[in-house]
Amino acid sequence: MSMTDISSLAHSKWRCQYHIVFAPKYRRKEIYGQIKADIGKILRKLCEQKGVEIIEAEACPDHIHMLVNIPPNLSVGQFMGYLKGKSALMIFDRHANLKYRYGNRHFWGRGYYVDTVGQNKKAIAAYIQNQLQEDIMADQLPFKEYIDPFTGSKNSKP
Repeated sequence: MSMTDISSLAHSKWRCQYHIVFAPKYRRKEIYGQIKADIGKILRKLCEQKGVEIIEAEACPDHIHMLVNIPPNLSVGQFMGYLKGKSALMIFDRHANLKYRYGNRHFWGRGYYVDTVGQNKKAIAAYIQNQLQEDIMADQLPFKEYIDPFTGSKNSKP
């Protein structure tokens, strides 16, 4: 535990760090190329506006990982509602072609995952840094179906 991790204002000190994961609707693999760069800029700008520090972040093709320090005047729910709502509007403004796929300006899925960091900050930061590589490796693993998707019967040959 380091004193440099503790943030402060005139009358309060805090260390409210959270690991947050959220995904585009239906986990569509939309976060790549120019969209990935724009989403990164948008999320950084919105966090800055709310006084939220991004400690570590990674944009994978179908989800976002963020390790953030949220001030105590914001609940995680308030922050996520703001982040996902405003970023969706900004993404659709910059990438109008996505409106046809997502309709009604719903870019992000409804839920999100959040976990408090506690003493595991380094492990979580390392996990986020390595997440993209792990996703790439998982996509390259061979996938073999042992049940015929058309008949529902098991194949006799493994």
